[in-house]
Formats: sequence, structure tokens, C-alpha cells
Amino acid sequence: MERVLLVGANLNDGEDYLTSLEELGALAEACDMEVAGVTSQTLETVHKAFYIGTGKVDEVKRMAADYDVNVIIFDNSLSPMQMRNLQERLEKPILDRSALILDIFARRARSREAKLQVEVARLQYMLPRLVGLHAALSRQGGASGSMSSRGAGETKLELDRRVLEKRLSELRQELKEVGNERETQRKRRVKSGLPRVALVGYTNAGKSTLLNAMLDLYGADEGEGQEKHVMEKDMLFATLDTTVRKIAPPEHHAFLLSDTVGFIHKLPHNLVEAFQSTLEEAKEADLLIQVVDYSDEHYKEQIAVTGQTLKKLGADGIPMLYIYNKSDLVPPEAVPGLSGAEPEKLWEYLPVVKDESVYLSAKKRLGMEELIGLIEEKLSGGYRECTLLIPYTDGRAVSYLNENAVVYETEYTEGGVRMRVNCKKEDYGYYIKYVEG
Repeated sequence: MERVLLVGANLNDGEDYLTSLEELGALAEACDMEVAGVTSQTLETVHKAFYIGTGKVDEVKRMAADYDVNVIIFDNSLSPMQMRNLQERLEKPILDRSALILDIFARRARSREAKLQVEVARLQYMLPRLVGLHAALSRQGGASGSMSSRGAGETKLELDRRVLEKRLSELRQELKEVGNERETQRKRRVKSGLPRVALVGYTNAGKSTLLNAMLDLYGADEGEGQEKHVMEKDMLFATLDTTVRKIAPPEHHAFLLSDTVGFIHKLPHNLVEAFQSTLEEAKEADLLIQVVDYSDEHYKEQIAVTGQTLKKLGADGIPMLYIYNKSDLVPPEAVPGLSGAEPEKLWEYLPVVKDESVYLSAKKRLGMEELIGLIEEKLSGGYRECTLLIPYTDGRAVSYLNENAVVYETEYTEGGVRMRVNCKKEDYGYYIKYVEG
């Protein structure tokens, strides 16, 4: 296991740099690294050449030797020049926050699309940082501008750049093909007429746990829950692939529920750009459910980060519900309306529904019915309740409504099948000739 030293900077810009460093440590652990030490420096502005001051660079070098670390990780994105200068001065491999997140994504990617997206992001990150990777080679060549007369290092750099750019072009073409397949699947789902609901939120807030809970309780087909499960694990970025499942609660409208990649503070721009097609599920949803880890003392900042990321994606105008997950792990006084609850009995008081929020525990399956009720309420604008008298000659209509509407009552009469249903407004318009009264 590699031992690492974390380096941060307090720029007095309103950000909690200590919390950011703590999160950086969790990211390092997610990469199977051991945090041997942490240090930071208060700065008015970042040092153009080294990010931190030159005196601090010398201190970091001493700490790296004392702690016997293999890698030094900076809690921000470093410019190519800063990274090159730091590697030369510190004589250790240097990573910045972006590179660390990219490494985690590369380890976690499972589907073909996710692997392609991560590789595109990594190559985009590497291209401007090629300079200095071959510092050991001579950069001195002849006077002419021909390739043959350039120094070995410069020739190698040019070849590397061409290889990376060629690979990037190939990857983008592959992603375009995969994107076309995803678009076909998305159009098929749109054609189904089912509302689309997307889970969004900070990484490790419990989105996958919530999806699995919904599948266990309301999976579209009986017994399909376990085989349709997604991986859930207490770690940052446990899952990267977008998953779409049909949820069909009894006496409620069915909908499609998608689990999207989690967000994080200082998420690399290249990653957001590379995962655009995957995140289309959030952009095109009828309703967003922001899953919040209520047991994390920094949950408000995480809500803000999620909001900022959704704005970048152009998904900030979609209706949203807030799900305060892991509420069973917080003191009773933290949950609205629970000030008199005993800590060991907190779970007895959950869930709590307040406005457009639910305080619940997805792991303990507490609050699922209340959540379904809120989802139904949010999506109800596209539905209408009515009573239909359908002639026996139109059995297809009866079958369709049983599959795609909430059926409250069914009565077989001499004149046909009388059904009291809550159906989509489009279906109401189509079957208006059967509407009674």
C-alpha cells in the first residue's frame, strides 16, 4: 500500500479547506492508499510556479522523507508547470485532486461506456501535462525545425502527443456510437409513456441503497429485486454506471427510476464533460430526487455542490424532492419534530415528511411509502381520474389500462367493463369516448 502526504492551501476564499483535505484523505483511501501525513499553508494567492510557497515546498520535502511517503497529493488542480516544478523539487510522484478522482473513476468503471468516458477524461487531463515527462532526455537539437533535427525529448513529446490525440479521436467516435445506442434506449423509454425520475446527489449519500430498497419493495416484476440490484458500498464513487429500473408501487403509477453518478467538490471539468451522455438521464427527467447524507455534518455544503453541478448540466430547472437519508444516525433534535425522541428509539419516529422532503433510512427501509406518496404527488399533474365503460369488443383497452394506469375498481356489466382509473391525460383523451358522466 502506497503511503501518501496530503497538501492543502487555505486561500481565505470561503471554502472549508480542512473539510476538503479530509475528503481528499477519503479519496486516497478509496485508491488503497495510506495517509501518512497532512499539511497546509495559508496563502493570499497561489504561487504561480509551485502552487504553495517555496519555503513550504522545502518543508513538504522534509516531511515526505520523515514519513517515508511514496506519493504527494495536492488538494487542488495543479497547472502543468506547477506539477513539473514540484516533481523536480520534491523528487516524488505528484498527484493533484483531479488526477486522484480520475484514478478512482478508472478503477470503478464497469460498463463499456463508463470506461470510454473515463479514458477520454484521463487523456484530456494528460495532454497539456506531457511537457516535463521526458525531462531526462536531451531537449537540445539542431537549428532547423525538422523533426529529425529536434532533441530526443522533444521528438518523444511530439510522438506522444500524436498518439494521445489519435486515441482521443478514436475514443470520441466509439463514444458517439455508444451514445447513439443510449439515445435509442432513451427514446424507447420515452415512447413507453412512463414518467422518469432520477436520483442525484453527492457521492456516498445512499443513492444506490435507495434504488435497491425501491426495487425490493416495488420492483416491476415479482421476485426481480435482487437480480436487478446495483452495487452499494460505503465508499466514494462505488458505482459509476447509470442504471434505469421500472418501479411499480401498488395503487400508484409506475415510473422509471435512474441512479446517476455521484457528485463531489471540485469534480474535474473533464469528467463532467466526458459523462455528459450518461448524465442526460438527469437532464431529461420529469423529477429529480436529491439524496442527502443527513448524518454528514457538511450535508448543506454537499447540497450546494450538487446544485452547482446540476446547473452546469442545465438540469437546475427540473422539479426536485429532497431525501434526507441516514436520518437514523443523527441525534433526534436534528430532525424536525423529533426534539423529544430518545436517541436509541429514533428509528421509531422515522420517517418524517416536511414540505417536499422526507427524513428516512433507505438501509432500514424506513420511509419508502412516504417517498412514493411524494413522488406520486409531484407527478400527478400529468394524470386524471375518471370512470370508463369499455365495450367487451375493446379488450385491448382494458389490458392497456390495467398495465399503464392505477385501477381502483373493475366491474363487469351488461354494457361492458366499468373501470375507475387514474390514467395519463394523453390516455384520457384517447379513451374519452368511453368516459361516463
